[in-house]
Amino acid sequence: MYKITESDEKIIIKGIKDFDPIHIFECGQCFRWNKEEDGSYTGVAHGKILNVYKDGEYIIFDQTTKDDFINLWMNYFDLKRDYGMIKENLSKDPILKEAIKHGQGIRILNQDEWETTISFIISSNRGIPVIKKSIEALCEKYGTYIGVYRGRKYYDFPTPKQLLNCSEEDIKQSHTGYRAKYIVNTTHMIEEAHVDLYGLKNLSTHDARNELLKLSGVGPKVADCILLFCMGKYDAFPIDVWVKRVMEYFYLPEETSLKKVQLFSQEKFKNLAGFAQQYLFYYARELGIGKKSVDS
Repeated sequence: MYKITESDEKIIIKGIKDFDPIHIFECGQCFRWNKEEDGSYTGVAHGKILNVYKDGEYIIFDQTTKDDFINLWMNYFDLKRDYGMIKENLSKDPILKEAIKHGQGIRILNQDEWETTISFIISSNRGIPVIKKSIEALCEKYGTYIGVYRGRKYYDFPTPKQLLNCSEEDIKQSHTGYRAKYIVNTTHMIEEAHVDLYGLKNLSTHDARNELLKLSGVGPKVADCILLFCMGKYDAFPIDVWVKRVMEYFYLPEETSLKKVQLFSQEKFKNLAGFAQQYLFYYARELGIGKKSVDS
């Protein structure tokens, strides 16, 4: 176990294994964490501002209390899970053993279902800098103001109620493009309880995925991102261009169908498929595997 020290709105943790802010925030699972000049990351989650910094064997969480750390951030950062055991299991595969070396500090965040759903609808067919810009614009325009940190104003992610009366043109002002229609439609579906978004984690992965696919703008890849990054469905295996290319590079013939990639990953990685996906995604990006395909 690790030691927790509280000091001046900071929580200092010694002994967290398998935790690297760069790996956590740069592995494609979240969009509201940004790197500061000092190498730390500042973000907003669950209506709170947090700054995270790694200094040797210490992880420093700034702008929080011990109570919030225990009741909120421990779950958010998945700190009760033994990632050493996960990596040991996955490392039986020599390709994953190498991939894990590049992203050894990844942890899968437990994010909010609504924010994750809209964020990944916005993410469709876009690069991460543009996704972040759209999400921040949406938050600044419609979200609740939280406060200032290091001279920057921060806003919470807008709730379904805050977006309910927005038109497609309103949403487009946040640089969402054609996805504005999906956001408007999905907002109404959630607010009118056509899909019980916060109850889906209680369903099987298969049934939860089918419910998510009812939402406007949610296809198989976005559905699997939602399942993995906020619903604890660790057998989900989101497949984007990077992941498809790395799977073809190491495991499968080129031009393998998405369905066959999905079936192969589920059979090979089973209930650890989501963790395998994160290590492979980070590995692919670090090595530039599939880059030509992405850029073309």
